[in-house]
Amino acid sequence: MHLQDGRTAKARVARRCAVLLIAAVLLALSGCNSVFFQPNRRLYFTPEQFNLAHEEVRFRSADGAELHGWFLPGRSPVRGTIVHFHGNAANVTNHLYAVRWLPPEGFSVFLFDYRGYGESEGSPSREGAIADGEAAIRYVRGRPDVEPERLIVYGQSLGGALAVGALARAGIAGVKALVIEGGFASYREEVRLILDSTWLTWPFQYPVAYLLFSDALRPLDDLPRIADVPLLVIHGQTDATVRIENGLQLYEAFPGKTKAFWAVPGADHMEVFSRPESPWRTRLLAYLRAAVDGSAP
Repeated sequence: MHLQDGRTAKARVARRCAVLLIAAVLLALSGCNSVFFQPNRRLYFTPEQFNLAHEEVRFRSADGAELHGWFLPGRSPVRGTIVHFHGNAANVTNHLYAVRWLPPEGFSVFLFDYRGYGESEGSPSREGAIADGEAAIRYVRGRPDVEPERLIVYGQSLGGALAVGALARAGIAGVKALVIEGGFASYREEVRLILDSTWLTWPFQYPVAYLLFSDALRPLDDLPRIADVPLLVIHGQTDATVRIENGLQLYEAFPGKTKAFWAVPGADHMEVFSRPESPWRTRLLAYLRAAVDGSAP
């Protein structure tokens, strides 16, 4: 009798621990916005700190939300214009650091904040951010100092997923390449792989990812609409934030004939181009120059 009571008590404790653990996982990961969108309004860097000329830009998304961005003119002769989609955290003043090296190499860069980030109005959402990206592409196409037939769309991390959706909706006219660094093909699969990375959350990867997270507007569904744009996927082999399996899934699912995948040894998330002496900068510049000339490798 006492042995059975002991086993019953242990079973109750085990169940309670399991319930508490599940509750902790759900609390930590519930709400798509808190996982995929982490904006702030802090000022990190300014173009002046990197000796970059710039223009403050205000433009509007389809629903009227006012958005903020910076246009950084490339050094003459300008080879093309890059529309940059930044990652999930902070705001454009932080992500300026990732593209500061491109204008001196002859590429103008337009970087902007999604709604709820930095000086942009509104609250962040998946649908809203894609609409904001579509508005950014259309804005750049309409600038008198931009050759609309020599555009590159460049998305980093979450920005890669948003760039796919925005490009599919804005149309591919004039876009010579889509570059995605550290990106993913599915919101749900990204959550699952995050949970898969530790023993504590591993048992809950499928129920949490598939029951709590919508995969609406995932890049996988929009890839066929941009199949005629050359795709370059870049991923650090040691990326612990967005594992390389994500980038491979994106690359393999792309139905277009012109695509490339660069797996970068020793690089963590967003580290591929972080060092000025990185040979990958030279390689990317060669790719971009070929792309805007109509011969993306």
